[in-house]
Amino acid sequence: MTTTASSRTLLGAAALIGLGLALAGLLAGAGVARVRTADRTVSVKGVAEREARADLAIWPLRLVAADNDLGAANASLQRSLATVRGFLRAQGLDSTSGTEVALQDFGVNDAATNQYGGGGPVTTRYVIRQTLIVRSTSPERVLAASQRVGELVSAGVVLSSGGEYGTGGPTFVFTKLNALKPAMIAEATARAREGAEQFARDSRASLGGIRRASQGVFEILPRDQAQGITQEGQLVKTVRVVTTVEYGLKD
Repeated sequence: MTTTASSRTLLGAAALIGLGLALAGLLAGAGVARVRTADRTVSVKGVAEREARADLAIWPLRLVAADNDLGAANASLQRSLATVRGFLRAQGLDSTSGTEVALQDFGVNDAATNQYGGGGPVTTRYVIRQTLIVRSTSPERVLAASQRVGELVSAGVVLSSGGEYGTGGPTFVFTKLNALKPAMIAEATARAREGAEQFARDSRASLGGIRRASQGVFEILPRDQAQGITQEGQLVKTVRVVTTVEYGLKD
């Protein structure tokens, strides 16, 4: 083989190697581009809210009677219980309206045996306390009755506030959350997609499939969200859920 032919062979081999390297670089570049495109994502949140009306009310009424004679204090308590039961019936809160009344937390305090009394004179020896729990599936009636509780005081019933049941007003409960969940999740997811589509349009891309999604916790909030207002004290509430969805973006 002549020197000229050998040079031509070497040049041809070098050209082939260069072409191969160029093609490899091009394919590698395309691969990187695909990876980067595949990694482009957008994460959006979708919110759904509903107004919900409480379907259960729990109303604790804490009665107190005091006297220096234990029997007289107990008799006073029984009269108060009878007055409260009559009041509830007059407000339509009985078995026909899905109302149950139960007695809880009966307690007697004898001031004469109280070692932490401070040593002062005992004016009233016996104090009896009992809680009457009203549980009703007619929360509107419970709300109306609670607004007339002053009639019980006028009738001689002594009521005490505070304690483990809160301030003494009714607690309104919404128990049908599971019935709302499917539609609210669908709505929140749809709103998340709307936001992702808008983002894709703004960034001149097209929306891909869902990469991952997470459903937030359902919250029951007061309808009137102001300081000091809790959802437990409101008949009408706001149910809220936030869904987070991550979509892929395509060029």
